[in-house]
Formats: sequence, structure tokens, C-alpha cells
Amino acid sequence: MSSDRLLDDFNAGKSAALARVVSIVENHRDGFEAILGGLHSQTGRARRIGLTGPPGAGKSTITALLVKNFRDAGLKVGVIAVDPTSPFTGGALLGDRVRMENVALDPGVFIRSMATRGSLGGLAAATREVADVLDAFGFDRLLIETVGVGQSELDVARTADSTALILVPESGDSIQTLKAGVMEVADIFVVNKADRPGADRLRNDVELMLGLRKGVSFGSVPAHHGVDLKRMNPARLAREAAAAENPATWTPPVLSAVATKQEGISEMVAALDRHFAYLEQTGTLHARRRERMRERVTDVVERKVRDRLWKDSHTIAWLDEQLPSLEEGRSTPFAVADQLLRQSGELVRGEERQ
Repeated sequence: MSSDRLLDDFNAGKSAALARVVSIVENHRDGFEAILGGLHSQTGRARRIGLTGPPGAGKSTITALLVKNFRDAGLKVGVIAVDPTSPFTGGALLGDRVRMENVALDPGVFIRSMATRGSLGGLAAATREVADVLDAFGFDRLLIETVGVGQSELDVARTADSTALILVPESGDSIQTLKAGVMEVADIFVVNKADRPGADRLRNDVELMLGLRKGVSFGSVPAHHGVDLKRMNPARLAREAAAAENPATWTPPVLSAVATKQEGISEMVAALDRHFAYLEQTGTLHARRRERMRERVTDVVERKVRDRLWKDSHTIAWLDEQLPSLEEGRSTPFAVADQLLRQSGELVRGEERQ
């Protein structure tokens, strides 16, 4: 089938065309750039929600419940579930899709499992491109669930409008769970399995870290004799700031949930709605999406340059010739790299070697 015919079927809302376009884009098959280029003007309408957290936190269960909630509201939902790469096939292990089987058959839901394929940021390399495809198809909500490897789950913030970090009491030392990288990407925190021991302490620890990070503990403290020591608790102030109806600022709320009992999901949806309203009202949504476009161009340039250089036999042969001087200390990796870039201008520009 030609690309034009495929795009016609895609724009007509045919699910088979959607699945085929997703496969072409995910695997970077011939013509994928032309397809993405043809769909670019149709993107930007879907809300993108990232869900991250340690393995076993219940991300897939919460994702399925969010899908059901959005579907009950009449919204079409796309799910990108990034699974670990299979050591045998190189594909996704499909664990997330199995756990979401109760919503997978809904015609208003599209679920795609993607393998990480060596990507260390918690997302597959083509996740953002597949998200663009689902956006262009007309899905109202895109849920992007990361692989769940902990501290490296930072790429999701570059892909989503709102990011929820799912935690559980048994994650281990709560302070270890709250290292700066993960704390910075989360717009909403959810303590799942909140009926288990340690949940209240974990929630308080998160709120304490938020209060200390944002400096809210002293933001409204009166000077000298008027100090109310009870109100100097950073966790309490972070909790109050998160609950305040202030469209000009955002303090991440720390919610409780018991996903197996379907508890806490409506509160999570309400928090996501509030966060999106904040993004729109403050102009942060436009700024985030513009930065996402900048990063997409950067990623494409890096991929093209890398492919053009390291798939060129002349470049590899020339590099091999430099190895003796590197080994003997007569040259340095930096000098070789600079020379390689100077003499590879035609490759970087995509021109054929003479």
C-alpha cells in the first residue's frame, strides 16, 4: 500500500491503518519521516499523561482505571506501555498489555506495547513519535506508562504534559525513592496500596521533601514575634499549598490510592485536570510543548548525523587508521573527533561522497 493511500485510510479513522502507521514509525521503516511529516499539522490536541514509578507500584492497574474513567467520560484513549526488551526476540515482553486486558478490547482504546531496546530513559526511542501518531489519529488522552526502572525515568517529562509518579510503601527507603531526578519530573504524586503499613509515613515524607524543595516552609511566615511554629512544618505547608485554588502556581499534590479497590482514581483525574488548567492559564503548556518541538529537532539531527557518520565505510576505515596514533599517544580522541567533523561536512549535509 502506498503512503498516500495509507494516510487516507488513517485520516478516515481506520484502526488497521493506525496499527500499520504505528509499526512503521516505531521501527523507522522506509517512509516513516514522510508519514510523520504528513501528520504533523494534526498533532497538539491530545493531553499527554506520563505514569512512572518503581516496578510493582501498580502503574498498569492505575493506567487501566484511568482508561476506564476517561472512557466513561466519552473520551478516546491511547496507551503507550513501554515494557522491558525481551532477551530472546528483542521485542516487548507485553506484560503491561496483559494486565490491561479488561480495557484492551474497547474500540475507543488503542494500546501499544513498545520495547525499550536499550533506551535508558524509561521510554523507547520512538515513544514520542508514536505519541504523535496517536495524537493525529484523534485520541483525546494519551497515557504513557514507563518501563519502571526507577531513577532513570526522566524522559517521560519530555514527552508528557503532566507526569504522575506512582509510589508504594514497600518501595524501600522513602528518601531513596525521592532523589532529585524523579522528584523534579513529577507533577502529581500517588501513594498506591495506601491501605498497607507505612503509607502515611511515605506520603508525609514526600510532602516534607516538596516543602523543603519549594521553600514553602517560610514563604508566608510572619517576621520575628509573630511566628506560628505549628505552621513552619514544611510537609503541612506543602499539603496546604497543593490544596489551594491558586491558578498562578502549582505545588504537586500527594494523593492516596488503593488501585485494586478502585480507590483514589477520581481524585487523581481531578488533580490531572487541575494541573492541565494551570498549564493553560500560566502559559506553561505552550512553553512545554515548544520545548518538546525543540528537543524533537535536536533528536532528529543527532540521529541523522550519527547514522550518516557511522554507517559510512570510508569514515570507519579512516577512524581505524587513527587508532595507532591514539594508542601511541601522538594524538587524542578530541583531536581525532575534530578532524573527523571537519572532513565529514558532506556526510552531515547528506551529500554523496565524490
